[in-house]
Amino acid sequence: MKCKKAFFWFVTLCFANLFFVANAQNSSVVLKNGWEFRQEKTAKWNATTVPGEVHTDLLNNKLILDPYYRDNEKKLQWIERKNWEYKTSFLVTPAMLKKKNTELVFDGLDTYATVYLNGKLVLKANNMFRQWRVDVKKYLHPGTNKLVVVFLSAQNVVDLLAKKDLPFVIPDNPRVYVRKAQYHFGWDWGPKFTTCGIWKEVRLESYDEKEAEKPFVPSRKIELVQQPDSLGKSFYFKIDDKAVYMKGANYIPSDAFLSRVTKKEYEKIILSAKDANMNMLRVWGGGIYEDDYFYDLCDKYGINVWQDFMFAGTMVPGDKAFFDNVREEVKYQVKRLRHHKSIVLWCGNNESDEAFKNWGWQKSMNMSKQDSTRLWKDYVRLFQDSIPKWVKEVDPSRPYISSSPLFGWGREKSYTEGDSHYWGTWWGLADIENVQNKTGRFVSEYGMQAMPNYSSIEKFTLPEDRHLFSDVLKAHQKAGNGFMKLNSYLDRYFIDSTKVKKMNVEDYTYLTQCLQYYSLKNIVGIHRSKAPYNMGTLVWQLNDCWPTASWSITDYNNRQPKAAWYAIREAYRDDKVAEIDLKRPKDLPLEDPQISWKIIGNEIIIKATKPAKYVYVDIKDYTGKLSDNYMDLEAGKEMRISFEGKIIKPVIKVTSLYDVLNRYK
Repeated sequence: MKCKKAFFWFVTLCFANLFFVANAQNSSVVLKNGWEFRQEKTAKWNATTVPGEVHTDLLNNKLILDPYYRDNEKKLQWIERKNWEYKTSFLVTPAMLKKKNTELVFDGLDTYATVYLNGKLVLKANNMFRQWRVDVKKYLHPGTNKLVVVFLSAQNVVDLLAKKDLPFVIPDNPRVYVRKAQYHFGWDWGPKFTTCGIWKEVRLESYDEKEAEKPFVPSRKIELVQQPDSLGKSFYFKIDDKAVYMKGANYIPSDAFLSRVTKKEYEKIILSAKDANMNMLRVWGGGIYEDDYFYDLCDKYGINVWQDFMFAGTMVPGDKAFFDNVREEVKYQVKRLRHHKSIVLWCGNNESDEAFKNWGWQKSMNMSKQDSTRLWKDYVRLFQDSIPKWVKEVDPSRPYISSSPLFGWGREKSYTEGDSHYWGTWWGLADIENVQNKTGRFVSEYGMQAMPNYSSIEKFTLPEDRHLFSDVLKAHQKAGNGFMKLNSYLDRYFIDSTKVKKMNVEDYTYLTQCLQYYSLKNIVGIHRSKAPYNMGTLVWQLNDCWPTASWSITDYNNRQPKAAWYAIREAYRDDKVAEIDLKRPKDLPLEDPQISWKIIGNEIIIKATKPAKYVYVDIKDYTGKLSDNYMDLEAGKEMRISFEGKIIKPVIKVTSLYDVLNRYK
């Protein structure tokens, strides 16, 4: 009887802690359950989820408040300055030990991690983007084995590395020293949560002989055509010998905490691109090399991927250790992703080249000529010499460019050759109409801000926060002078600035979304009208990583469309010419449209007695996507708007541009 109980306990523990896949050649045991974590050298261990990160672990244990609520972000900065420990126990069977080799495999450690197995140091990791493998057969024994992972504060480490280099300074932030998602250090659309954790799968792989690597065979022919012509130099993609006009968006990580991005979330996001008639997403270089499922969906839905390597707006260290680390990262990621037919371009970095040449670092940092030369040489050595060589060794089939873009929007060449990031609108406060004379060969970034959906604002604020411009609203606006810029455009296109300060947050939100709609509709229309001179338009940005005022055309919560998503969907259609209508809404003669509506089944039937602009239909607590919104209505003509699912006693609110502007006469 005791033997039976012991056997039952052994089997139960195996399945509680391990997920086991095996065949005659090898076995793989996923270490998924039974993990605990604590702040280093404190007493109490708490349950944790792997994959995950320390912020979500703290939240799930109710040790911190919601990081996205109100201004909690600034109250949680202490987390990134601490070290954190994770541990688990697992069973090793005699069958596993009979194999010649057993490797401990971490698909992702974020970032400075020291790994101990049964009290022995087996691994030191320092790159979030690499897979880490270590032979551990000699450290294993039958029965229970103990695994501990200690994470050092990435912020503390990079600060020390930067201090060690003084007086030499690498622009523009100490984050450049660490191979970690750069947006974790804060961005102009995202919070600063410099997190850590076991962010991808952990497993034991036992084998006698490793399976041979399958040879890579490209699934299609991809060319990036950059040929001199009478106007400059072309920049367009040919897929299987056919020139393709690219319509799409820039993609950032979909959450500040990556473990929250489930397959369901990926499906929502990629479908939001597909349904908006996009055929390209640019995976931006300050985030991550995305999950395989992201690329699977892009493969499935015919969305081409422009893949940045994970460098954004900075120069780089030039030491051998850094280069060796990046080499392993590049080779691992390209080999992991190269079989995805959706990937059409490898790009070295986001904006680093133009940043060095145009952002004034040399002057603002009082940089010596010697230091400036050193920085540029290290940059060239990595992005123009090393990375293309490393890529070619594992994927010679796809084009590579060193940086996006090569020429900043203040230089004439940005409109005649290469790809361009046109930020004369927004950052330069230029009128939307200026795009007519500032359209490049392939515009890979441009945008206009808007507030998040008002339903999101209600979720992260208290009633007393909902006034312009409360501290909490400011905490969810990361762009420099963001509200000033929004107000400047509202003043020119929608309503006098003297009236803005009198607005309630809901009306202000509506108008900023109308502004984003108007801006992107016309910018895309202008870009597309200039084909084949222009052969691509990628709006900044598709998605958000938390609820915030940003350039995103979808909302963080439920990935619901913002107004501009509907504008993009229409502007990216191939069955009609993209519309350009530069008449400023502020100058329109608006009358009370007297809108009426009724619901029949899954449709809202809406009608106006007078022409109506930017008609917005809001269904309280609805989390789906309406077939149309922010549309114009013709007088007396019904419009049918469908919604998903069944809504019991829906509370519907319909708003037009007349309604909002009339309130502030």
